Amino acid sequence: MIKAPYPELGDLLTMMGEAGRHLASISASEGAAGNISVCMRWPLEVRTHFPVVEEIVLPQAAPELAGASLLVSGSGRRLREIIDNPTAHLACIIVNEGGRTGRLHTSHRRRFERVTSEFNSHLAVHYDQVCKTNTNFHAIVHAQPLHLTYLSHIPRYQEQGYLNSHLLRWQPETIINLPEGIGFIPFCPPGSAELMSGNIELLRKHRIVIWAKHGVMARSDVSIKRAADLVEYAETAARYEYLNLGVNEIGEGLSADDVRLICRMFNISQNIF
Repeated sequence: MIKAPYPELGDLLTMMGEAGRHLASISASEGAAGNISVCMRWPLEVRTHFPVVEEIVLPQAAPELAGASLLVSGSGRRLREIIDNPTAHLACIIVNEGGRTGRLHTSHRRRFERVTSEFNSHLAVHYDQVCKTNTNFHAIVHAQPLHLTYLSHIPRYQEQGYLNSHLLRWQPETIINLPEGIGFIPFCPPGSAELMSGNIELLRKHRIVIWAKHGVMARSDVSIKRAADLVEYAETAARYEYLNLGVNEIGEGLSADDVRLICRMFNISQNIF
């Protein structure tokens, strides 16, 4: 939830660009991999930046989002390039009354044919979070961080309890920033209804989930850069775990007692350790 005065469209575009550039800088968005979106429920003047308008059918009905604006990355666009020319890589969708259709606003500089193929998951998670929390702001990033994605190919890390107890043991900051842990979705085809359903369910309990053998999705109701931060925290933990695997797991990490002590000191509620 964001309090007034609300960010203006130009500020939001800049923050999306900064988040995209940072995800690329930590090797979480190779080529055109990854996508990004934000949902705002306050009035925005979008025609100055996105003057071209067309009607579209939304992937699912979202009546509670009527009047909301969604900034979404275009399919095939590089997240690292958003910062240089946001209107070439992003679209703005304003949800119509009834939530079945929307007005797609784009720029004459547009370099994509359609918005990201993962828009069904983005919209569904935005909708679910708005319905459950009544937030006026929600941000989502999908990225493909190297070490998290690699570990998701190893069977024992596909068990959510094992995954979290091993990744959240390397730094005190990790449990502080990810107290609810990391969710895990078994492999689903990109853009599928199964992946969308898994995102809805697990992002109710977690702020970041791993898509097995594919990447991650993270969300924030504070800012798009906070969502990107969650990817970095989780990826750093995965890198520690990867390094430990390479030296025959000689590092023990923080013990369960260590983590519980940290949580008591910082008043963190968690049920992983």
